[in-house]
Amino acid sequence: MSTSRKQKTATAAPEKPVNHGRHEAQCSICKHPEREEIDREFVGWGSPSKMAKAYSLQRDTVYRHARARALFEPRRRNVRGALERMIERVSDVPVNAAAIVAAIAAYSKINTNGQWVDRTETVNMGELLQRMTRDELRGYVDRGELPFWFTSVVGHTATDSKEVEDEHQALEG
Repeated sequence: MSTSRKQKTATAAPEKPVNHGRHEAQCSICKHPEREEIDREFVGWGSPSKMAKAYSLQRDTVYRHARARALFEPRRRNVRGALERMIERVSDVPVNAAAIVAAIAAYSKINTNGQWVDRTETVNMGELLQRMTRDELRGYVDRGELPFWFTSVVGHTATDSKEVEDEHQALEG
């Protein structure tokens, strides 16, 4: 392969602007009576191959139309739509639990604009210790007992796990 050909392949040419009037005049989707549904389905992560078959179109026509109508960006922002489709089909296809949990976890981290948002929660332990009364601090230092209100602020703790385990063993025994 010659150097100039490698350079052409390595650097993609910028896309030509779409002549919308020409596109609409020639596009079988723009003329299609169910055009709005086709656009919605594409943005909702419908399969272009299945869409082409369902609407008697060519797969390339679906992609060409989507590019001309700038549907790729709304589709990218609609990652939640793709995940919703996966989650809805959980009972229809054989999948393992890890895939289901991963899809649900991903879904919960994507906002309505299709952006990944890692939610973090921080707890200032110094402030919590300052909230403790002298007796609560003494109980924590001497016996490792946390005040009743502590777990509602921090969440599940090791002490809670021990209590749950003890209750479980008492029920079994």
